[in-house]
Amino acid sequence: MLTLDIKPQPANFIKELPSKQCKQLYVAVLELMKNPTPHDFAKLKGYDHLYRKDVGEFRIIYRFDNTHLFVLLVGKRNDDDIYKKLRNLQP
Repeated sequence: MLTLDIKPQPANFIKELPSKQCKQLYVAVLELMKNPTPHDFAKLKGYDHLYRKDVGEFRIIYRFDNTHLFVLLVGKRNDDDIYKKLRNLQP
């Protein structure tokens, strides 16, 4: 199982959600820690080593290596705001 490294934005975003969605995302992150390449993940186009997983109405943006799962962003699936935030994270 990978070690979790979650950035402040996704941690705060998840914390503010109603308990049902919070649990849904929490379970999805735990599953990614066990298997970062589930059948329904996708590589982000234009970004090396970044992936997305859709969970209900939400999207998790993450990367991983041999020891860590890095959760970079969480946001609404149908909202381009998550990709604007992603562009701002890139150096």
